[in-house]
Amino acid sequence: MNDRIRQLLLQITALEDELNEALREQGSRLRYQIEGRRVVFEQTIREAHQRVKLGVFRWFLTVRPQNYLTMPFIYGMALPMLAFDLSVNLYQSICFPVYGISRVKRRDYFVMDHQHLAYLNIIEKSHCLYCSYAVGLLAFASEVVARTEQYFCPIKHARRVYGAHPRYERFLEYGEAEDFHGKLEAYRAQLARERSEVEQPQCGGPSR
Repeated sequence: MNDRIRQLLLQITALEDELNEALREQGSRLRYQIEGRRVVFEQTIREAHQRVKLGVFRWFLTVRPQNYLTMPFIYGMALPMLAFDLSVNLYQSICFPVYGISRVKRRDYFVMDHQHLAYLNIIEKSHCLYCSYAVGLLAFASEVVARTEQYFCPIKHARRVYGAHPRYERFLEYGEAEDFHGKLEAYRAQLARERSEVEQPQCGGPSR
């Protein structure tokens, strides 16, 4: 990785930190707090949300006809997604210990908090939870695949890849053949270090 790319990656990390800080400030401005897995709004904000909520009957009257027509196809994806979820979990449970890779924590990728929004009726909340599950599942599976790719083939493509996982930018350049297998072992060693960092709090006892 050349100095220019390393510099750009550092800038991206700094911008991500700045974005997270801006999002925290926005939360303060909208007057909500995160308590465990719950998001709690101030009473005045919650009352304002309640006033703009559409009742279920009125909501049904506002739904576009094409949305009714496509709904069976949207919710018909539930079973394939559940099967995919199970398959990804089974794969990493069996293979990652063999490879020396830490398992991806599923709970880190599934954020279900739209049900705390008082301006959504029960059907809208159900839609939001379904979408949140789908988005979380794809992000979770992407990280599982990313760790697998880093173990077997940490090489970039010749063409630009849209929506690439975060690990991709640190992979070897396309055509970078010099000491490929030595560098591959370094990528695998990094995965092993990540695993040891995750497991150390569980295995480590008091030092003497």
